[in-house]
Amino acid sequence: MSSLLDSDRKLAQDSYYAASAPRKQQFAPLQGSIACDIAIVGGGLAGLSAAIELADRGMTVVLLEAGQVGGGASGRNGGQALAGLACEQANIEAQLGLAESQRIWAMSLEAIALIQQRCQRFGIDCEWQEGYLSLATSPRKARQLQDWNEGMARDYGHQQRWLTAAEMPNWIASERFHGGVYDSASGHLHPLKYCLGLAQAAAALKVSLFEHSAVSSMQEAQGQITLSTASPSGPGQVKAKQVLLAGNVYLPEIAPQLAPSLSARIMPVGTYIACTETLPEERLRALIPSRAAVCDTNFVLDYFRPTADQRLLYGGRVSYSTLSPRDLKASMRERMLLSFPQMADVQMQYGWGGFVDISMNRAPDFGRLGGQQNIYYLQGFSGHGLALSGMAGKLVAEAMLGDAGRFDTFARLKHRPFPGGRLMRMPALVLGMSYYRLRDML
Repeated sequence: MSSLLDSDRKLAQDSYYAASAPRKQQFAPLQGSIACDIAIVGGGLAGLSAAIELADRGMTVVLLEAGQVGGGASGRNGGQALAGLACEQANIEAQLGLAESQRIWAMSLEAIALIQQRCQRFGIDCEWQEGYLSLATSPRKARQLQDWNEGMARDYGHQQRWLTAAEMPNWIASERFHGGVYDSASGHLHPLKYCLGLAQAAAALKVSLFEHSAVSSMQEAQGQITLSTASPSGPGQVKAKQVLLAGNVYLPEIAPQLAPSLSARIMPVGTYIACTETLPEERLRALIPSRAAVCDTNFVLDYFRPTADQRLLYGGRVSYSTLSPRDLKASMRERMLLSFPQMADVQMQYGWGGFVDISMNRAPDFGRLGGQQNIYYLQGFSGHGLALSGMAGKLVAEAMLGDAGRFDTFARLKHRPFPGGRLMRMPALVLGMSYYRLRDML
């Protein structure tokens, strides 16, 4: 097992999400040979979303997951379902122009609506809560945030409520923040409950789901793609007309030979979250009266939200090595106290983490493998994929069925490999991130 996979497994052991969303449905490993229209590698939000869209349109679909569905970032993230991308829209404008950037922004809003539609259609109770606060940690950053808000209203028609420094006490019980915006379109949810609900929905639509079925190789001949799998119960094989690779950061770790050209364009980054013990409802509501998700505007940011069972979930800090931090709950509690010193008597009950993939420009990386027209991939959500990954699944399904217009809007984004190769890219990124941390403090 790679050091990243070993670290990821250890980090997942104390997850609040896993403790509060027991798995009621298991999927057997693949055995023997099976044929289908489309095979999907990866049982996270992107892969499950694509499977649902394709099955809805009459395709026979096989989904292969190396571990358990929702076992990666899709089921362990901060739970914030937000409009937009991890990068600024200005980055998209620079590459594609304003009109295409506006189109991508509209699709990011559609991604949030898609969550609502699927929850209603499939009866998924994922604890959806409306509202998102983006808050500035200094007066200078508040001015920058206000300028951004005005630009989004002017150029994208996205109306958010500007919050002055004087209004902050009505929205957040913290002296750390100096202004912000409230977005009613975004919100937060329990990501593992949502992901498991999608898996159940996919199974009901006759998608063949297989867990503990890591793909070890992929061969193409005469328009047919053969995926070979390994599992504790023996080898398996899937023959498909088209393939979607949706393993994200885990793909190069589990099957490095499958698509080596993709791994150079993403970097694994460790992310960490903790969750408090249960709090009195009035105390939790006093912290964030709107019960919205919250994120600061720093480059190395903190994010937090109330849970449905009256806890405060707090995320922050990142790591560019595969080493797990020591005493995660204690270090995350220190970060929480920077925002809420009045919580000094509160302990963290859970502390967990895992890895996400980031791209050089923080824009999502969608496309076709090596120019081929029957092997697609989705990666590079860069820590902003809870809503977007579901939309990505819908877009790639459209493309596989012959309507690639929206998918190709994203596929036109250019991506560069991280400098330094596999051995030196992490040290180079650590140096770069040190600069951004220093800038956050100024």
